[in-house]
Amino acid sequence: MINGLKIIKLTACLVLVAMHLRAQEKPLTIREAYQLARKNYPMIRQQGLIEKTRDYSVSNAAKGYLPQFTVQGQATYQSAVTEFKLPVSIPGVEFPTINKDQYKVYGELNQTIYDGGNVRTQVRSHEANAQVESQKLEVELYKLNERVNQLFFGTLMLDEQLKQNDLLKKDINLGIRKVQALIDNGTAFKSNANTLKAELLKADQRMIDLNASRKAYTEMLGLLTGLPLGDSAVLEKPANLAASGDISRPELKLYEAQNRSLDIQSQLLDVRNRPKLNFFFQGGYGRPALNILSNGFDPYYITGVRLNWSLSGLYTIKKDRDLIRNNRDAIQLQKETFLFNTNLAARQQNAELDRFRQLLTTDDEIITLRESIKTTAAAQLENGVINTNDFLREVNAEDQARLNKILHGIQLLMSQYNLDNTLGTNIE
Repeated sequence: MINGLKIIKLTACLVLVAMHLRAQEKPLTIREAYQLARKNYPMIRQQGLIEKTRDYSVSNAAKGYLPQFTVQGQATYQSAVTEFKLPVSIPGVEFPTINKDQYKVYGELNQTIYDGGNVRTQVRSHEANAQVESQKLEVELYKLNERVNQLFFGTLMLDEQLKQNDLLKKDINLGIRKVQALIDNGTAFKSNANTLKAELLKADQRMIDLNASRKAYTEMLGLLTGLPLGDSAVLEKPANLAASGDISRPELKLYEAQNRSLDIQSQLLDVRNRPKLNFFFQGGYGRPALNILSNGFDPYYITGVRLNWSLSGLYTIKKDRDLIRNNRDAIQLQKETFLFNTNLAARQQNAELDRFRQLLTTDDEIITLRESIKTTAAAQLENGVINTNDFLREVNAEDQARLNKILHGIQLLMSQYNLDNTLGTNIE
């Protein structure tokens, strides 16, 4: 029974390990890299702070509907008090003398009846400000896509170069076998084989450099995405993207949010100049109280409604609206500048796309010709018509042609995604 449990536990562990290895072997797509980089970036935590700030501010503003209670007290001494003096004295009638030192402590309760929409507009203002800050964060996070593109396509470029380097080594090994056969037959010198072997060692060195560069790229991409990407990390080559001329960058939503915030600021100007009506109750204790003829300490209370209407805001409302209008014009200017620069960058990137497409159409023709020349050179080397240097020249020429196609192909793909990132059309 015990052995059976051990077998079950061991089997479960092996299954988990196998699942983990399979998860590691799953190719990483560029869309996943975008999302992971966003989630892993420390600044993403600022979104939670923005939401908390908004909630706290909205909650505090909404408390303006609750009764407001204040406590005040004062002790005063005045140079004169109210006195009653008659031209003739009346027997048995004596008016009290009010003390010049007076004391009062009281509490006042105010309940808003009509605030002109102040609380409601304050709540909307806090929400609009939070939306602006949230969109500013989105603009910063969006910049991560460009960094992901550089590392992702840089890794793909190195992968293709490593594959081409393997093909080059196969061609050199083929030449070594042909020359070795000539050496064995006594029709070639050993130095001819050494020349090819030296070139093979150079290819091995190139492979070491390419692997080191790939490791550096994948490590940086791993730090950016939060994934433990090792030397064996596999990246999925993205599909080609269709061109689009529409711009839907997060900056445009930021400008919209800023304009909405200015709309609410304009509403706050109207609210500030509206009358306010509230109910109040004041209760206190002092000397004198409400009866000024009483010279003792007495409790008292006053209740009723109070109307406040401050008209001083009318002095500055025109200039305040002009300031809001200027801010709106500044936002529009920023938007127009952004659209101008974005369209300029998109036009340049479209020109790059056309260039790479044209280069790729001739790359295939060049490779076909170079491959044919290399095949002929291999046969000539085998028959002793040409030497190893001539053969290596043709091998390197074909290798360079293939490398050019790899470069142009990755550059075309990267340009498509850079254009996509510039326009903001297909980023999820």
